[in-house]
Amino acid sequence: MNPGDAAIVILAGGRATRFPGKLEQLVDGEPMLLRVYSNARATGLPVYVAAGADLPPSIAAHLDVPLLTDRWPHGGPLRALLSACEQLAHARVFVVAGDEPRVAADAFETLADAWRQDLEAVVCEHDGRIEPLAALYSRAAVLREAPAAIASGRDAMHALIERLASRRVRVSSTCFVNVNTPEDWARLARTSP
Repeated sequence: MNPGDAAIVILAGGRATRFPGKLEQLVDGEPMLLRVYSNARATGLPVYVAAGADLPPSIAAHLDVPLLTDRWPHGGPLRALLSACEQLAHARVFVVAGDEPRVAADAFETLADAWRQDLEAVVCEHDGRIEPLAALYSRAAVLREAPAAIASGRDAMHALIERLASRRVRVSSTCFVNVNTPEDWARLARTSP
């Protein structure tokens, strides 16, 4: 894949209040965050992990990537993405949540193939819903629009998408298994390849 000057940012700084320690839970034999990391590394692009605090040693020891410190720990994914974009110099940023272990290299390739010069974001869509945490963004557009979205009180990723020239691309719903609860993790384990 050659999407130009791009990098992947894995957002891994949430509180996980409904499922403490979820990023350490095994998916296909490895901790969930490391599964996301492996999928991202398979693209050949630079990969960064954005987190609000130190990662568990069982995970940090296996990450051979720069860690980006979230300026607003536990402030939500929009603030985490803005913080990451402030620390990077790449023109475009793929973003993926640390709890989406089924977003694989082909999803990143689909996003890159859909990019056009007049766009500021390309977002995965499935089952009539968008996945703002499986998307490709113009870094400059995030830096320009995220502070305005936050200031308006609409500090969700959907609010950012509404402010950007964006395109949706359909992908298989099997890519998107967010793990927010122990029940989600158990369901993922039953459907593992």
